[in-house]
Amino acid sequence: MSKLNERLDALRKLVQSQDFLNGKGLSNEVNIRIFCYHPKDEMAVRHFTEKLTEGVGTGCRIIEYNLYKVFLAICEDKRIADKIPDLENKKGHKFVLGHLARIANNLAFIEKMKAEPHNVGDVILITGVGEAFPFIRVHALLDAMQPHFCDVPILVMYPGTFDGRYVRLFDKLTPNPYYRAFNVV
Repeated sequence: MSKLNERLDALRKLVQSQDFLNGKGLSNEVNIRIFCYHPKDEMAVRHFTEKLTEGVGTGCRIIEYNLYKVFLAICEDKRIADKIPDLENKKGHKFVLGHLARIANNLAFIEKMKAEPHNVGDVILITGVGEAFPFIRVHALLDAMQPHFCDVPILVMYPGTFDGRYVRLFDKLTPNPYYRAFNVV
């Protein structure tokens, strides 16, 4: 069994535990955990999250938010998804990124995610972090999510590294400070 598979199996067991659901052992910090993996393992992690969200044997409801799909839904709601390629051709990618940053901001993501109610005992699973780059940055989104999702654990599947102080997407980009989360397995 590969090291990644061992870690994913340990993650499945952790998600099933009452300690995880209750945030035990976090010193009264918010219950945000980050599962880091090498970007080359993306497909294996996607397969794992698909099985995890099916809820087989987890004992809790897992609510997945793929950040790229949330981003696309925000663009569809604003009726701009079909216009983005033409806008990029006419105005350039920097203009489009700036425009999208105003429309698909942290608040828009949170509002879209809050549309599906969550309850104590649920787990919020954040996926699609790499796909959604550069439209949303997970460290900023997690800061904004805390007041809205403080009653449930948040698990982020992160294609990069987190050293307890900085997240580094794809283990290549400039590290961004984030200190409210904990590494998981």
